[in-house]
Amino acid sequence: MSSHNNLKIFSGTSHPQLGQLIARRLGLPLGSSSIVTLPSGELSYVSDPLPVDLGPRPESTITRYRRTLACGAPRCICYFYFTAAYTVRDPARSVAFHESVREADVYIVATASSPDTATNGALMELCIMAHTLRIASARRITAVVPHFPYARQDKKDKSRAPITAKLVANMLVQGAGIDHVITMDLHASQIQGFFDIPVDKYAFLYSLYAEPTMLQYLRETMGKEIQNAVIVSPDAGGAKRASSMAANLDLDFALFHKERKKANEIARMVLVGNVEGKTAILIDDMADTCGTLALAAKHLLANGAKEVLALVTHGILSGKAMKVLNESEISKLIVTNSIPQLEHKKGCKKVREIDISHVLAEAVRRSHYGESVSQLFVSVPWTEAIAAEEEPLSPKPQKAVAPNAATALQQKTLSA
Repeated sequence: MSSHNNLKIFSGTSHPQLGQLIARRLGLPLGSSSIVTLPSGELSYVSDPLPVDLGPRPESTITRYRRTLACGAPRCICYFYFTAAYTVRDPARSVAFHESVREADVYIVATASSPDTATNGALMELCIMAHTLRIASARRITAVVPHFPYARQDKKDKSRAPITAKLVANMLVQGAGIDHVITMDLHASQIQGFFDIPVDKYAFLYSLYAEPTMLQYLRETMGKEIQNAVIVSPDAGGAKRASSMAANLDLDFALFHKERKKANEIARMVLVGNVEGKTAILIDDMADTCGTLALAAKHLLANGAKEVLALVTHGILSGKAMKVLNESEISKLIVTNSIPQLEHKKGCKKVREIDISHVLAEAVRRSHYGESVSQLFVSVPWTEAIAAEEEPLSPKPQKAVAPNAATALQQKTLSA
């Protein structure tokens, strides 16, 4: 079992807000990261103090946070490191950590498809950070990547096409030296088999699900109206995900069969199922250009649906997605904060955000203490560590839930 003193969390520049939320769920003070362009154009990481002091702490560039419980026992949960990133021109990148990580259990929070960081840049940044930690003698390195890079390139669907998701898995494990990866709602389950296991170490991929959080959100926001809803999958590939949601909510299920002329362009969609007079809830793992969702919404209303909502794990929303969404028949697009959504919410009032930081924080805690992570596939402990006005839109906690991450971590600390 790991010591709580050896848990350290780092945040890349692709999604610093999520890193901060996870840290707060675990009882850590918040930090920040910023991007500055240097005359040389190179990107480098340096320690960056908090712009706002959120709690008592020593005045130092990188701080070890210690708090005292009511009984007077010292508690050091973990260290959260904040970095300032400088934009690249070449693009060369350099990373420096100003605290010993020897024999530490380290977690790096990053994501793909961030509006502020290109996927390739975020992936390279993650690899460099992991490599730096590896040669600095970190005991274990875990990448917390809710949206896995290149997840849609998971098979060779045409001649001379790459299987880039497999390449990314090799880069993270064999190249960068990452031991574990925590992600959410993989586009294809076969990606779990892409992580080779070298002789001298084991690489595990924990693929969490947003479904428990989404189910809770729908129950809280729709109330009794949910009884007159129908769950719809926009394609046959998402039938398993949507049918599971329908079964848990005791609702009817429908799906679309679609034909594509080429990537991101839909030729024809055929609805299978009855949606007349009901609120149709489209379920998918990601929304990119929103073409599929917009066309599905049009067909659903044409088939008698009274309203169309879309519930998606990863809101990529690239290209003309904002224009398509604003002009579509979709009344709300609900996404998680696996990808930064601030700019998307500014561009479209239909976008709503669900917080999944409590899921990831609990996964980090369980992984650190060697507890089972599979329980998170069906239910997620809630934490009240963040005030409602400071977090993204999120459902209220159910009455019967397991102990929250922060409380459990305190209990572990007291018993240590």
